[in-house]
Amino acid sequence: MKKYEAVIILNPNLSSKVTTFTKDFEKLLNSNSFNIVKYEDVGRRQLAYSINNHNKGHYLLFNIEGDPIQLIEIENKIKYDESIIRHLFIAVKEHSGEDSQLLIDSKNIKIEDEEINSKKVKEEQEVAESNSNAESEEVDSQEEVEEIAESEEAKPEDDEDKHE
Repeated sequence: MKKYEAVIILNPNLSSKVTTFTKDFEKLLNSNSFNIVKYEDVGRRQLAYSINNHNKGHYLLFNIEGDPIQLIEIENKIKYDESIIRHLFIAVKEHSGEDSQLLIDSKNIKIEDEEINSKKVKEEQEVAESNSNAESEEVDSQEEVEEIAESEEAKPEDDEDKHE
């Protein structure tokens, strides 16, 4: 048995149907006497260039073992699948037991996005608090202005009493 790594990029509009595609692809591999050693669902990622007017794709990675003759049949069957925008099978000497770099990068991007979102939420809360503080200060200053205006209105009346 020869070892392969398979990269399949799915139409990003079909990301919700990845599980059904994966099950169908696993059935296809098993029916052609291939073993799946490892499977990674990397998720939606930006493509380096546009493929069929798609700028993103849903990446799936498989480490598989099987007969090279059967691989040709598998490629012929998936070639006409409209949900696949690109596929690649690479022969390897050994499968790496580690996560792929694509999966690691995707996890890091998700963590960074979560950190950025939490910072934005904190900043929005701080802005909202400062706005509410500014509004309360503005109300206080308006009250002071009204008090001063009232006291100034009272002063001229006192002056008129003195002139009489």
